[in-house]
Amino acid sequence: MVKGWVGSVHSHPHDQIVYVVHGHLKISCQGKIFELRTEIRSLSGAEWNHGASALEDSLVIDVFTPCREDYLT
Repeated sequence: MVKGWVGSVHSHPHDQIVYVVHGHLKISCQGKIFELRTEIRSLSGAEWNHGASALEDSLVIDVFTPCREDYLT
């Protein structure tokens, strides 16, 4: 994610774990705002409203369960 990127608030039927390899994100989840930095993890439950924005250039690994079939090509 490049600095300034803003994702829309959304939900999905998957649990999600976010691992910030490097960078700095602002996360909104269920109406609360918090920040993630390198090596801090975040968990988003299925159907939770959440979104993110990049406060600096960031490399992020997202893990979903069950698998996000819409991400496969």
